[in-house]
Amino acid sequence: MTAVLVYDGDCGFCTTCVRFIERRMRVRARITAWQAADLAALGVTEERARHELLWVSGSGVYGGAQAVAKLLLHAGLPWSPIGAILRLPPVRWLAHGVYRLVAGNRHRLPGGTAACALDDPLKR
Repeated sequence: MTAVLVYDGDCGFCTTCVRFIERRMRVRARITAWQAADLAALGVTEERARHELLWVSGSGVYGGAQAVAKLLLHAGLPWSPIGAILRLPPVRWLAHGVYRLVAGNRHRLPGGTAACALDDPLKR
């Protein structure tokens, strides 16, 4: 199975990050917005896809900071060592907290809009 990176295509911040990934990394994965993905075929719920970046591969579904770690691991040098470090405790725990902080405030970050807010009722 080819890995799939699933992101929020309605979020300007997420889309800006994906454009960076496409320009700067050699990612061996399909990148798709959750809104255009067959979530059932990927084994992912819409609720989960709304709230975190997902890395779906033959080895499972990884969300949030661990999805970022998997992405970096599969992007090759110079990114893969960063991905390996993000998988190790206590860095893993810190990465989870930072991811949650960024995700909860993505509408305030560069490229973000009101549509990026996780609690946006229009996204339900």
